[in-house]
Amino acid sequence: MANLNPSHPTKQLLAGYCGIILGAFGVHKFILGYASEGFIMLVISVVGGSFTYGVALLVMQLVGLIEGMIYLNKSSEGFVDTYFVNKQGWF
Repeated sequence: MANLNPSHPTKQLLAGYCGIILGAFGVHKFILGYASEGFIMLVISVVGGSFTYGVALLVMQLVGLIEGMIYLNKSSEGFVDTYFVNKQGWF
């Protein structure tokens, strides 16, 4: 069981909403401290989206939407254990 920091519920809500709204650009990954995963999503969305006429952008938005819903549906303890203790970067 992880120690709950007062900022963890705020990060959970912020990352969940940003995952739903700005998921294609990896903003939710940067909020959680996963800079490399966020950068991967950003590059795939921008560079890949320009070469695939936006298909890669839509795929990354779908990934962000799913991750945002997962973040919001987890309990606070489960969220902290999964994303801050175990450092699970994807889904």
